[in-house]
Amino acid sequence: MLEKESPVKGIMKSLGLVFGDIGTSPIYTLTVIFLLTKPTETNIIGVLSLIVWTLIILVTIEYAWLAMSLGEKGEGGTIVLKELLVPLLKKGRRITFVTLLSFVGISLLIGDGIITPAISILSAVEGSLLIPGFEKTSQSTLIFIAGIIAIVLFIFQKKGTEKVAGTFGPLMILWFLSLSVSGVISILSTPSVLKAINPYYAFKFLQENGIAGFFVLSEVILCATGGEALYADMGHLGRKPIIRAWYFVFFALLLNYLGQGAFIIRHPETRNVLFEMIFQQASILYIPFLILSITATVIASQAMISGMFSIVYQGINTHIMPLFKMEYTSTKLRSQIYIGSVNLFLLISVLYIMYEFRESYRLAAAYGLAVTGTMTLTGIMMTWIFYLKKKQLLSIISLFVTSIDVAYLVANLYKIPHGGYWSLILALIPFLTIMLYTRGQKRLYRMMKFMPLEEFLHKFRRVYATSGKIKGTALFLIKDVKEIPFYITQTMFYHGIIYEDNIFVSMIKREDPFGVTGFFKEDLSEGLRVFEIQFGYMEVVDVEEILREAGIEEKTIYYGIEDIVTRNTAWKIFSLIKRMTPPFVQFYKFPHQKVHGVITRIEM
Repeated sequence: MLEKESPVKGIMKSLGLVFGDIGTSPIYTLTVIFLLTKPTETNIIGVLSLIVWTLIILVTIEYAWLAMSLGEKGEGGTIVLKELLVPLLKKGRRITFVTLLSFVGISLLIGDGIITPAISILSAVEGSLLIPGFEKTSQSTLIFIAGIIAIVLFIFQKKGTEKVAGTFGPLMILWFLSLSVSGVISILSTPSVLKAINPYYAFKFLQENGIAGFFVLSEVILCATGGEALYADMGHLGRKPIIRAWYFVFFALLLNYLGQGAFIIRHPETRNVLFEMIFQQASILYIPFLILSITATVIASQAMISGMFSIVYQGINTHIMPLFKMEYTSTKLRSQIYIGSVNLFLLISVLYIMYEFRESYRLAAAYGLAVTGTMTLTGIMMTWIFYLKKKQLLSIISLFVTSIDVAYLVANLYKIPHGGYWSLILALIPFLTIMLYTRGQKRLYRMMKFMPLEEFLHKFRRVYATSGKIKGTALFLIKDVKEIPFYITQTMFYHGIIYEDNIFVSMIKREDPFGVTGFFKEDLSEGLRVFEIQFGYMEVVDVEEILREAGIEEKTIYYGIEDIVTRNTAWKIFSLIKRMTPPFVQFYKFPHQKVHGVITRIEM
């Protein structure tokens, strides 16, 4: 349940945690567009109109309205759409297709998430070239400074963000106010830019520029990067605070983009639009603004990193990702987690991307492909959900928005040879991991020897009645009570380990995102009970606490370990992933001093 809090506090949190990415887009969006497009007044008005309507259609309508209307308990994200859609479909190929879509969506989000800190931090650091005396700073030095900022940011993750999260909101308010004020000042000098609000000029630009104008969409989309965070972070903050904050953010972005357009009309030779506009308006405040912009990009990157941890954790809970070692960074908020292996992967990737592309405008050539891919997949799944729920009007509007997403995606395909392939390579790593892990788990499960429940109970009753029993309670971890894994029959029947009280513990993922319950089911036999833990797929579970609340004081806990033997290269990699990630009991924080793993050799 989300705690009730004042609207102002909710908006502050949303500004700090959700809008960093889209809020720092004005640093580079128009700069990149007008490196490729002639800065004539007609082109400037056309591009501004495209930006305005991109923010309206792809962020306000697609995410703030349509996507956030889905889900009953405030959940959000690609995995959530999959979990909403699968129950509406009949079994078969459709479910497989939707599952594959969600895998692609998750992977694209992770690929996009790597480029976000790289382009945001590097573009802000490049703003220091306007400071007198720093004009000749080499690009290598700027990359080094950006790299140091990134390293400090990623090292800080282990300490958690709870202590500094409170300062994020006020700093982002200051950032958006700065964008608004600078935009208004510039608009007052060239009020003609206000006509860009009329969509006629967007259509006119596309019509007059033909195929070249269409490909400009691949840079225009930079203004909407981070828009998907509105929906993805809904479970953490709730729908209303995010939407209220978006109204403020939308108008701040609108004013600033129009102001930047007005500045380019007056100074068509400008190279770094936002920073040159600020420098001309108030050179005395330029250094504080530069520091604020770097801080805003760090906040944007922090939100992305936290989002990546959440996505991976959702993937673990829905059994599509390995059980990566995880730590809690907050005693109050269990949703604040740290996954060391993911953190290291993100840091190495961000540093490499900065080194590979060197300049923010070149990075923009790779940026946008994953974003438009994610938006298109979101649009497809939303349209499908609305259609199956017989919400005709919403499904028609969603289909229209998805067609716009597809247009942006097609426009971004030309980026592939210009660096966009890195977006796909970065997304391919989590995608292949998910595919290998899910296929491997299914094959492993098929290869394991299970005993039907009836046969097991027949043997158990006989052994329990005739054998000596160990005092106390033993827990046995089990997926499905109807199929008894070999490690349990091995322990009880071959090794003769029978306790007075034996409890099968199963952990069941529910279709809703939140809530945890633990309860005893009907006893299977004398001395054999079943305890089931049900949890939402976005929930962080404290198993030990649930066991204590149920009055279970176990003496020992048994679980199965698979020793995989194979000649197949793919299964060798799968086996390596299984060995490198913590076992189930370690991930869910079962008391380690009571845990016993029983090894079963399996040939794959």
